[in-house]
Amino acid sequence: MTDRLGRRARLPAGLLLGLTLITGCGGVDQSGSGPGSSTTPHSTPRASAAPTATQPTTGPPTATGKTTLNSTTTMTPAPSQTKTPNTAPTSTSPATSNSCRSLAGALSLKQQIGQLFMAGTSSAGMSDAEAERLARLKVGSVILLENSTAGRATIKQVTDSIRHRVGTDHGVRPLLAADQEGGQVQRLAGPGFDTIPSARDQARMSTTELRASARIWGDQLHAAGIDADLAPVADVVPASIGDRNRPIGALDRGYGPDPKVVEQHDIAFLKGIQAAGVATSVKHFPNLGRVIGNTDFATDVTDDHTTRDDPDLRPFRGSVKAGVDMVMVSSARYTKIDPDSPATFSSTIVSRMVRDDLGFTGVIISDDLAGKALSSVPSRDRALDFLKAGGDLSIVGDPSTIEPMVQTVRRAAAQDPKLRQRIADSATRVLIMKARYGLTDCS
Repeated sequence: MTDRLGRRARLPAGLLLGLTLITGCGGVDQSGSGPGSSTTPHSTPRASAAPTATQPTTGPPTATGKTTLNSTTTMTPAPSQTKTPNTAPTSTSPATSNSCRSLAGALSLKQQIGQLFMAGTSSAGMSDAEAERLARLKVGSVILLENSTAGRATIKQVTDSIRHRVGTDHGVRPLLAADQEGGQVQRLAGPGFDTIPSARDQARMSTTELRASARIWGDQLHAAGIDADLAPVADVVPASIGDRNRPIGALDRGYGPDPKVVEQHDIAFLKGIQAAGVATSVKHFPNLGRVIGNTDFATDVTDDHTTRDDPDLRPFRGSVKAGVDMVMVSSARYTKIDPDSPATFSSTIVSRMVRDDLGFTGVIISDDLAGKALSSVPSRDRALDFLKAGGDLSIVGDPSTIEPMVQTVRRAAAQDPKLRQRIADSATRVLIMKARYGLTDCS
């Protein structure tokens, strides 16, 4: 996701980066267009105050001003929520996989579908209307989309409240996520959270140092009640493009132009975060490094260079081998792979490349389905189209669109046995990931 934390990014001369919302993918709204430009969801710069609820985009939204809790945004007191100790999860055994498949089978179709959605909400707290909607739709994951400087103790109150109000089904608890990459894409800051350097600065660290630092950052997330960090960024930005790449290069979100260096630092980061008991997501497959526009804010983001066997896929391949929990699919269009569909809706990219080429068996997650790069598809159809392409978990940053998306999937599944099996398979993968991080025991 692109950077939406509301911070100013280092830009090429003459280019002003607007301070706007960023969704779960971590993107910043960057004005300016042109051939091949696009906006992808990415994290935005950190805000100087607690964020207000805003429209989710393809990356975690950033804070654009102070947010005060009022009658519609409440922090319902909740019993203290405990998680398993923050230690690295063990690999999933066949027995656990089978148990999670059985648990998925015990869920109703509505509950299975709910596990396939990650809803965006404010880091300042969830409104009563949001909480009622997510509980009614059985939504299984929530992402904090705006920047907050309130600190760890306050965020823990927020996450406890969300977990309590959204509720559980068959002992399956909600997964809570954030974009905590570092630099301009650090959703959560303030007392109890370190200031995380940008990926450009992390690239100057040894992999040993980065892994140790990431463990500390992961510990802080875990203590705040966050179960998943939608990081690291595996996009390779060629030196010839550099800061002209709005979603990654202009925001210092990448580890550099060398795929090997990017791979090594991706693995160090994700291993450190996982060691703290927090899940990870490598992004944005199959690479946002060669585009100009940001998929969160531009309607036509196109990559005319990346191929199915591209050398710049190396960081994704290495991250999969290292055990990353999720692979986030870009919302850009890749003309040399599938000229007819954005990656989000391309079975060639989602199924054949991520599943078959990379051998990935974990959760395939979308970028924010509210991103403008996907505007050619009616919003109500986007989660269904992602699911049909082979995806598992849909990020929906815009609260007004999640119910129509869920209802579209429900109606389609009611008439299609093959789709119901796909839903059960995806729900199983989500449950396996949740079991690894103490959110269900699949028993």
